[in-house]
Amino acid sequence: MNYFGQSALFWTVEVPVVQFALATGCRMTEILRLEWSRVDFDRRVSWLDPGTTKNGDGRGVPLNRDAILALRGVQGQHDRWCFMYKGKRMEAIGSAWKRSLKRAGIEKFRFHDLRHTWASWHVMNGTSLQELMELGGWKSYEMVLRYAHLALEHLSSAAARIERGLEIVTNDVTISLR
Repeated sequence: MNYFGQSALFWTVEVPVVQFALATGCRMTEILRLEWSRVDFDRRVSWLDPGTTKNGDGRGVPLNRDAILALRGVQGQHDRWCFMYKGKRMEAIGSAWKRSLKRAGIEKFRFHDLRHTWASWHVMNGTSLQELMELGGWKSYEMVLRYAHLALEHLSSAAARIERGLEIVTNDVTISLR
């Protein structure tokens, strides 16, 4: 089963932590350390404090509808932590993740691949690389360039800048331009 089809739908409906990852692009530790005091439903944003992100910088995380639904689905389970498992704060994604992958028929897929999926979806839907860099908290532009190949549409206007005004006069491509 592919990672973007039914399996992704299965996960987003059944596992709020995965739904949140696909909606925000947050890393596993950023998600598992998220506290309710850092979530503002009215403004639709959460904050990752300095020292809680891979690069050490804090950042705001805009919450789209899917992220809000994931959080609402776990709201009330604990006073402090957003994502719990069997009454305790989730420390890591382990055996439950592996079981979910097995049930979905997916092999060789890491939790971090959800971040890559999120970034790919963004670029394929028109998010600029600069916006993606800010959304994902990357410090360097080079890190987001790996997604550039997914959105060549933005290059169409650049390629058209040197077009000559050619007129097609016949379907025979060897003589059609003048």
